[in-house]
Amino acid sequence: MTKVITYGTYDLFHQGHYNLLKHAKELGDYLIVGVTTEHFDEARGKINVVDDVLTRVQHVRETGFADQIIIEDHEGQKIEDIQRYGVDIFTVGSDWVGSFDYLNQYCKVVYLPRTPDISSTNIRQERFRSIRIGLIGTGRMAPRFVSEAKYVSGAEVTAAYNPQRNELNIFQSKNRDVECFYTEFEKFLEEVDAVYIASPNETHFDYAKMSLEAGKHVLSEKPLAFTKAETETLYEIASSKSLVLLEGVKAAYSPGFQELVNVALSGKIGEIRDIESNFTRLAREQSRERTDGEYGGAFLEFGPSVMLPIIKLLGEKYTSVNFHSQWDENGVDLYNKVDFYYPNAFATAKSGVGVKTEGQLVISGTKGYIIAQSPWWLMKHFEVRYEDADKVESYDPAFRGDGLRYEISEFVRKINGTGKNGYKLTRGESIAMSEITEKYMAYKAAMAKR
Repeated sequence: MTKVITYGTYDLFHQGHYNLLKHAKELGDYLIVGVTTEHFDEARGKINVVDDVLTRVQHVRETGFADQIIIEDHEGQKIEDIQRYGVDIFTVGSDWVGSFDYLNQYCKVVYLPRTPDISSTNIRQERFRSIRIGLIGTGRMAPRFVSEAKYVSGAEVTAAYNPQRNELNIFQSKNRDVECFYTEFEKFLEEVDAVYIASPNETHFDYAKMSLEAGKHVLSEKPLAFTKAETETLYEIASSKSLVLLEGVKAAYSPGFQELVNVALSGKIGEIRDIESNFTRLAREQSRERTDGEYGGAFLEFGPSVMLPIIKLLGEKYTSVNFHSQWDENGVDLYNKVDFYYPNAFATAKSGVGVKTEGQLVISGTKGYIIAQSPWWLMKHFEVRYEDADKVESYDPAFRGDGLRYEISEFVRKINGTGKNGYKLTRGESIAMSEITEKYMAYKAAMAKR
């Protein structure tokens, strides 16, 4: 019996997929089809998959060509599967010619002709219109957003707004194809479907509220707002108008962080009892973070990032939270430690713009612990360690770009109605973090009066 194996995403299943599976079946007696998981697709940079893996498996099954369907979820699995199942022929479409020649040492490799003029990408573009995104704020985040958006099918940066003319001119000189607005905010909103807010911290809420009220989807840099009530207001407006509202805590949307969360919650390290989350950067003394005593500083810059794994893993119902800060003469918090207390656990979140410490994430459990070294918020590697020092499990999730493409992809998916569950950063988690931000701002005001 000749065994054949092939792999694919099979998203938005179409005639081209059907033809490839038909021809693959004709190569032998027994066809094994590997269907990739969403996580593996994201790790490889395919961040616009519409159908979930169970739907895609069902579409493959319905063709009747597959004798066996397996799930592909990690790099190197093809060699493992070829050896495990005694495969004679590996086959994929001709657009991969040469890419899998290395498998010839294990079995015969065949590249099949693809059906011309049809692909999941074309179908996706036809089904979902391109989202015109406008940038509010054209500082350091704007060029990064423009660059990363190019990797997300269906996302197009078409306009930018900034009341600071000098910054807008600098951005415009390098982005001639983006229409720029200086004073006409309402006109700017008319030209876009959605906005990305990267303006100063104190403006996020007002811009988000005006954009939502104008019927625009919103992706806002952190913090979304300074109070729990303001954040709830924004989500209520978005819900009432069937609009998407996302807070841009970048780590939340990366495939590596999602994998770490899954491992932590799987029971592999037992019950979680402690989390230490750190993020520090020595900012320039002339930077906004170091000069704005009211809205700059370490907590507003990195607080949501370091709170994310704590709220995600231990939940929103902490019993108390305490703040400890070191200040400069301008009232800027150079370094913070926030202690969380839960009924059966506690956690510490450290952030800094003028004090440097190891930027690691450690999740301690009753059976072992997870450690992700700096920069954990980009999550390219983490380990599970146990009492036995020789027992170490390593994870190396793929990570591309600077991470913005993952949150842009999530934003576009939700707008198009294909990202429905919102588990990566939920409304409740975002509101919980804003409540802690509100507590911090009250603590900061009280300290300033001393």
